[in-house]
Amino acid sequence: MRSRIARTSISVSCALTCVGFAQAARAQSSVTLYGIVDAGIEYVTHAAAGGNALRFMSGAKNTARWGLRGVEDVGGGMKAIFQLESGINIGNGQFDDGPGALFERRATVGLKNRFGQLIFGRTFTVTFDYMLPFDPMGYAPNYSWAIASTASGGRRDILFARSANAVRYDGKFAGFTLGLLYGFGNVPGGLKTASKYDVGLGYELGKLAAVVTFDRQNGAGDSVSPADPTDALQMIHAGISYDFGGAKAMAGYRHYRRTFRTSEPALRSDMIWLGGIVELTPSFSLHGAVYRQDIKDATHADPTLLSLRAQYALSKRTLVYLSGGYAMAKNGRAVSLSRDLVGAADTQAGVTAGLQHRF
Repeated sequence: MRSRIARTSISVSCALTCVGFAQAARAQSSVTLYGIVDAGIEYVTHAAAGGNALRFMSGAKNTARWGLRGVEDVGGGMKAIFQLESGINIGNGQFDDGPGALFERRATVGLKNRFGQLIFGRTFTVTFDYMLPFDPMGYAPNYSWAIASTASGGRRDILFARSANAVRYDGKFAGFTLGLLYGFGNVPGGLKTASKYDVGLGYELGKLAAVVTFDRQNGAGDSVSPADPTDALQMIHAGISYDFGGAKAMAGYRHYRRTFRTSEPALRSDMIWLGGIVELTPSFSLHGAVYRQDIKDATHADPTLLSLRAQYALSKRTLVYLSGGYAMAKNGRAVSLSRDLVGAADTQAGVTAGLQHRF
């Protein structure tokens, strides 16, 4: 009898121990589903040659998206990580980046520890992530030009947002943040063809923050069809901000240069922006910025954008917003408020009312 009780006690103890190990293993590994659902209604002037437009906008403040991210503790202070992210067009329910683009925004796997994080796959660039905190409008399609502007034919002097076939490292050291990225061109015949380089250095000292980045995209050359005449695109970005507590001032700069293997002259421009965020209450804030681009070619379009947004948080996850913008360009060049669209006149004004939910 006593032996049977002892065996039963041992069995129960073993079972409880196994359950404990299983719970600990689950606690060390997790997968999170997250996303943004964002939509609005916009009224915009000079939307096309036919006149103004009242239209539905998907992702007017932030691109709608959903994703999965996971982490597993593999021991020794090391964690394995992954992230998959897809853009969504709320207006029609399709992928934001086109048919078949399931995880066009992000698809990465990597490792991280106290020395930093190393990831592989399709990811956002160092420049994109490091400059984002210095744009008062947060790269909003309605209305921010921190990524790109349109005011010289179909030309867009654009910040590289993502890189495929990439290896990226990020680390933090005594107030400094270092980011390095290399994107493989995956073209036979050389490492240079269609490859991408990106480096960023950030620094924080109390309420002051600053960052500088350099990135370069090499052309595809004659090894693809049709042949790409671009020799290289390269940019320098810089940003600075100061948090006053309840108000934050920001400024950014981009130097853009695109060279060709043909006799076509290089395309060059300088973009600057100034602005800030004022938190009037814990739920209500104002975001404002002015963007100015100096296009160094014969058009001298030199566009300017004035942007303002008021947003009110209904909860920690849901907010409503009202955005307004006015864009202008010189010498009769067509200008657009949106970085993704082309206007039909040398001025354009727009107002967007929207709703956003994060999960």
